Amino acid sequence: MQRLNHVFWATLAVPLLLWLLADTSVFQASSFFSLRDPMAQITGILAITCMSAAMILALRPRWPEAWFGGLDKMYRLHKWLGIGALVLSVVHWLWSQGPKWAVGWGLLERPARGERPPIENPVEAFFASLRGTAEGIGEWAFYAAVVLIALALIKAFPYRLFFKTHRLIALAYLVLAFHTVVLIKFSYWSSPVAWLTAALLVTGVFAAGVVLLRQVGAGRQAAGTIASLHYYPGVKALETEIAVPQGWPGHKAGQFAFATSDASEGAHPYTIASAWKDDERKITFITKELGDHTSRLRDRLRVGQDVKVEGPYGCFTFDDDCARQIWIGGGIGVTPFIARMKHMALQKDAPDWPVPQAVDVFHTTADVDEEALAKLAADAKNANVALHVLVDARDGRLTGERIRAAVPQWREASIWFCGPPGFGEALRKDFAAQGFPVAQHFHQELFAMR
Repeated sequence: MQRLNHVFWATLAVPLLLWLLADTSVFQASSFFSLRDPMAQITGILAITCMSAAMILALRPRWPEAWFGGLDKMYRLHKWLGIGALVLSVVHWLWSQGPKWAVGWGLLERPARGERPPIENPVEAFFASLRGTAEGIGEWAFYAAVVLIALALIKAFPYRLFFKTHRLIALAYLVLAFHTVVLIKFSYWSSPVAWLTAALLVTGVFAAGVVLLRQVGAGRQAAGTIASLHYYPGVKALETEIAVPQGWPGHKAGQFAFATSDASEGAHPYTIASAWKDDERKITFITKELGDHTSRLRDRLRVGQDVKVEGPYGCFTFDDDCARQIWIGGGIGVTPFIARMKHMALQKDAPDWPVPQAVDVFHTTADVDEEALAKLAADAKNANVALHVLVDARDGRLTGERIRAAVPQWREASIWFCGPPGFGEALRKDFAAQGFPVAQHFHQELFAMR
């Protein structure tokens, strides 16, 4: 999370510092109206910077995934950038429109304007001729972007509608890119702040084109067929096994993929619950009925149905050199640990398999399905993993104190958490208070894609 914080603030700080080098008029402003133009410029630059970076991340690029710690972290940054773009766009709009309102209401007096000198540079003159158009369509694109970003942040807004409307932000972005090119102060084009803005705009426009053409992740998709379905009524979860005879590169335990079973619904991310066997070429998802889409899967999916799978993504892959590992799966968050145990069971007799780490897995759940728990216990036994199951109504809530009591060597371990974000944050703070190096050894999957 620290890396995400650093990248987010750097995304704002770098163009701000470059702008200050290009335009010092903000320090010389003697009135509100003399401050208006530079403030409109910098808020517009920062807003389009956030939108451009968010557009780039929307492509789900693989090259920065390891550095960020997984696509789940990149999507968290994408969300922050969207919020930043929303706030900065509103501030930019207020600097543009607010003074006009204040003059109309009699709160401010418009300063007298002298005659504008003629524009001799033909490029600058061309941009000036487009100014009215850029302002008009840019304002409407701003309104559209505000509504679309706000809808993306409202969790109650159905995913199937979010999937359809969120793509339209790319269209609004193209209009706002034109708005930026025309209205950015012409003198900036000889300075680094405009060079950076231009580079982001070019990349952002390319990303917007990919999004509008529905080609995001197209090169990482594999055609699959549902091989089997099994429902666990006690936990309201559906296990779906998918055969992917071609195109799937394999995956590591702990990674996830986007699956599309209904084109109108779009792709949904699911953690993979199986180890990869190249001779069988199947992957398994376990989906819990948590929303409108997952609640309908049991009735809509059928054996033999074609699905599309994209991935794999994620860096929640248990790679470290600690002597022990502690896994904590809250509810359906146990899924990546099931995949890891299956992988360990397959590899434990391999001659090149390293000395296994001691592992304790804690599974806390409010719901109980005896068949599912029996399979979990069998996976743990086959992988030589110590399993601790806590049913909320029977055993109470899992706490850091209970984990430390069960694993006296916890200081030698790394912690891998997948589950409700609030639960994970509480455990992170609890272990940090005990001196545990959470920045290095507390791994948490941020499995929220909007």
